[in-house]
Amino acid sequence: MHTVALDTPGEAHLLIGNEAIARGALEAGLDFSAAYPGNPSSEIMETLAAVAKDLKFYAEWSVNEKVALESAAAASFAGLRAMTAMKQNGVNVVSDFMTNLTLTGVKRGLVLVTCDDPGGISSTNEEDARLYARIADIPLMEPSSPQEALEMTRFAFELSEEIGALCIIRSTSRISHSRGRVVFGQFSERGRRPHVDTSVSMNTFPVLPKHKAALGKLDKAQEIFEESPFNAYTGPDAPELMVITCGTGYLYVQEALALLDLNKRVGVSKIGTTWPLPDKWVQERLKQSEKILIIEEVQPFLEDNVKSIYAQHVSSIGLKTFYGKASGHIPRIGELNPDVIMQALASILEIDVSLRDEGYAEKAKKVVDELVPPRELGFCPGCPHRASYWSIKNALKWDDRDGFVSGDIGCYTMGIWPTGFNQVNSVHAMGSGVGMSSGYGKLDQQGLEQPIISVVGDSTFFHAGLPPLVNAIYNQSSFLLIILDNSATAMTGFQPHPGTGINATGDVATTVDIESVCRSMGTDVTVLDPYDLEDSSKTIYSLLQQSDGVRVIIMRRKCALVQRREGGFPYEMDVKEEACMGENCGCNRYCTRVFRCPGLIWDTKAKKTRIDPVICVGCGVCSDVCPEGAIIRKEVSHG
Repeated sequence: MHTVALDTPGEAHLLIGNEAIARGALEAGLDFSAAYPGNPSSEIMETLAAVAKDLKFYAEWSVNEKVALESAAAASFAGLRAMTAMKQNGVNVVSDFMTNLTLTGVKRGLVLVTCDDPGGISSTNEEDARLYARIADIPLMEPSSPQEALEMTRFAFELSEEIGALCIIRSTSRISHSRGRVVFGQFSERGRRPHVDTSVSMNTFPVLPKHKAALGKLDKAQEIFEESPFNAYTGPDAPELMVITCGTGYLYVQEALALLDLNKRVGVSKIGTTWPLPDKWVQERLKQSEKILIIEEVQPFLEDNVKSIYAQHVSSIGLKTFYGKASGHIPRIGELNPDVIMQALASILEIDVSLRDEGYAEKAKKVVDELVPPRELGFCPGCPHRASYWSIKNALKWDDRDGFVSGDIGCYTMGIWPTGFNQVNSVHAMGSGVGMSSGYGKLDQQGLEQPIISVVGDSTFFHAGLPPLVNAIYNQSSFLLIILDNSATAMTGFQPHPGTGINATGDVATTVDIESVCRSMGTDVTVLDPYDLEDSSKTIYSLLQQSDGVRVIIMRRKCALVQRREGGFPYEMDVKEEACMGENCGCNRYCTRVFRCPGLIWDTKAKKTRIDPVICVGCGVCSDVCPEGAIIRKEVSHG
C-alpha cells in the first residue's frame, strides 16, 4: 500500500508536494477524485488512484480538465467531498464551467488544485493561474512546503463547505516535486451516501442575485483568512524592510536572509491565503516598515492586490515605498531563486554583495563546455514519432509545394526541433493543431496552395481534437490529419486514456476506437505502422495530392518505453563496416547527422557509424534510412 494510505497520525514521512496534497485530501475524507494528466500535477491523481480501491473512494483520469471538474462538481452536488487536479494550462480549459460554478455554489467540499509551472519547465507557457481566482471570485491558497500543502488541502474542504463554494490550491513545480518531511494527521469520515436534493436548483439563474451571493461567500472567506495560521510574520517589530511573499518565495527569502545575515533587519510576512487577501492583517504588516518588498513568481498577483489594499488605506498606513516586479527588483518571468532575492535585498538595503567570483564562474563554464558533451532534446530510442516525422519530411519534400505541419501538445511537440527534423511549424494549446488546420484548410478560396498536415496524439485527440475535427468536417475544410497513436499519455507518465482499454485504477474499461470515431464522421481513415518508412512516406505523399476534405492517417505503434516493457522490439541491429562509407558517402553519414537516433553513434577514429548496444532497442527503422544498406537488422525471438 502507498505511504499516503497509512492510518498513522503523528508519524512523519518523506513525501513530494503532490503526494502531500493527495494525503491532505485523504485526511479530509475524499470521496471522489478526477483529473487530466499534466506535469507538474500528474502525481496527485496517480497517488490517489493507487489507493482508491483500498480506501474505497472513486478516482478517474478524465478525458480533459473541464470534464474532470464537472464530474467532481456532480459528486459535490450529490453530497460527496470531491477534488480535481491539473496544470495551469488546464485551468483555461475549465474556466467556462468554473465561472458558472461560482454562481451556483457547491453542496459538499470541492477543491481544485492547479500546479503552475514558472519557467515553462514542462509546459508551453508559464501562465499564472491565480488570476482565475480573482476573475471567478474563488478563494485561493498557496502552500510553501509539502507539510503546508497537506494542511491547506485538508482545510480547503472545510472552507469550501463553510462558505458553499469551490476553493483553489495553487502549487508550483518546486512545491509539487520537492520532497520534505510531512507529519500525518487523522483520516476524516469517508463513505458518505450520495443523494441529489432535487428541491434545490443548481443553476446560474437569476445571474445578478447569484453573483451577489458569490461575492458574499468571498467576503466570508476573507474574514476566515484574517485568523488563518497559514499567514505568519517573523522578524523585528519595526524592520528596515518588510518582505511580503507567498509559496516558493518564502523558502527563497529564508535562505537569502540567512546567507546575508539580515534576519534582525528584515521582517517576513508569509501569506498562504492569497485571495482574497486578509485585509486587516495586511494593513498591520504594511504599517511596520517604510519599505515593502513583494516577492512571488510570474505575475504580480500578490503585489497588485497588496497595493490595492494600501491605496484604500493610505491615510492610516502612511507613505510607503514599494519594491517588486513593478520596480524591476523581482523579474516578471521565470522561476525565482535565492540569488535573485539576495540581489534585490542588497540593492534595496545598499549592501555590497558579491554572489560569486566572476573569474571562477568563467573558468567553470570553460571546463564544463570542454568536458560535457552537448545534449539536445530528443525522442527516445525506437520512438515511433521519429519515424513518423521522417516519413512526413519525405512526403513534403517529394510534394515540393512548401507544405507545413500544424502541431500540438505531447512528446511529438519536439517535432519543432532537429530531433523531429524541424517539421512542426506551430504549437499552441491542446487540440489547436487541428483547429488551426481547420482554418488553414479553408484558405484555398483566397489562393492558399500549400498542403496542410495536422499532427495530434491519441490522448490529445480525445482531450481536445474531436471538436475541431467535427468543425473541419462540417465546414468542408481540406487537410491531412495524422494521428500519432502511441497508445499512452506518454509525455506525462503513461496514464491511460479512452483508447487504452484500462482506467485510472487499472481495471478493464471500454475502449474508444479512434479509427471508428473518425470513420463515423464520414472521413477516410488509413492506418499505418510508422516503422514502415517506405509505405508511410508514399501514403502520406499520396494523400497530400488529394484536396477533398479531411483525410485521416493513424500512425499506430506503441510508445517505445511501453514496447520495451511489454516484450521488446523485433530486431538486433549491426553495421556492416565494409559497406559504411561514412563521410565519404553521398549522404554524408545521414544516419548520425540527420536521423540522429541516440542508438546510432559516430566513431570518430574509424570514421564509421556504430550501434550502441546499450541504447539501441532494435526497432530497425535506421536500416531503411541508410542508402548503402550498411545498417542491417536481424530478427530476434522474444518467445
